Amino acid sequence: MKTCFLTLTAFLTLTLAKAQTADEIISKAITAVGGQEKMSQITSIYTESSTEVMGNASSTKTTVLNGKGYRNESDFNGQKLVQVVTDKGGWAINPFQGSSDPAPMPEEQYKSVQDQIYVSPLYNYAARGGKVELLGQEKVGAVNAYKIKYTNKGNTETTYYIDPSTWYVIQAVRKGNAMGQEITVTISLSNYQKTDFGISLPYSTNIDMGQFALKNTITKVEVNKAVDPSIFEMGK
Repeated sequence: MKTCFLTLTAFLTLTLAKAQTADEIISKAITAVGGQEKMSQITSIYTESSTEVMGNASSTKTTVLNGKGYRNESDFNGQKLVQVVTDKGGWAINPFQGSSDPAPMPEEQYKSVQDQIYVSPLYNYAARGGKVELLGQEKVGAVNAYKIKYTNKGNTETTYYIDPSTWYVIQAVRKGNAMGQEITVTISLSNYQKTDFGISLPYSTNIDMGQFALKNTITKVEVNKAVDPSIFEMGK
């Protein structure tokens, strides 16, 4: 009798797990970080961070004007690196590639990062022409995370891993492009904290690009700060 009960319990657990849909899981993830109403009120997010790359530290400023533009600016030993993504294209300044002039972002690279203009790519994804698919569960460290494949309107895929105990996104994996080579980018998210605005953000981010990795720690957050759209324009 005990064996039958355990078998039935296991069956019901498996059935309930399968009953979860991608949209239900995403809805819980949105609720976990603040909810639909709070997310709908966000027009911009500005953060200041400390970034470590191969033992070198830098200060980083990131601005997201929701649905319009993304600007990331870092200072490595006096060298300024800038990456900008808009709803129409992207550009960058990278003196480590031999020039301090802004240069247009290659199309393939732009496709891999174009969702950075959104506060959350999964929030309201269908209205932007995206689609999702639940791929079951997979271990991320000790967490048996839900695995959701998100495909944006440009047909770029990102796989998100969501912790079923907190409903936070703890990892994202996507293809990227660096120096003309396709790479796999693994982004690990942790240390979620609630901001003054009432939404929770991952204050610690590790980005593994294969040949090197960087660690980003948020030190300041401002939600709905006024943003001058001209910061996304490529200068001469």
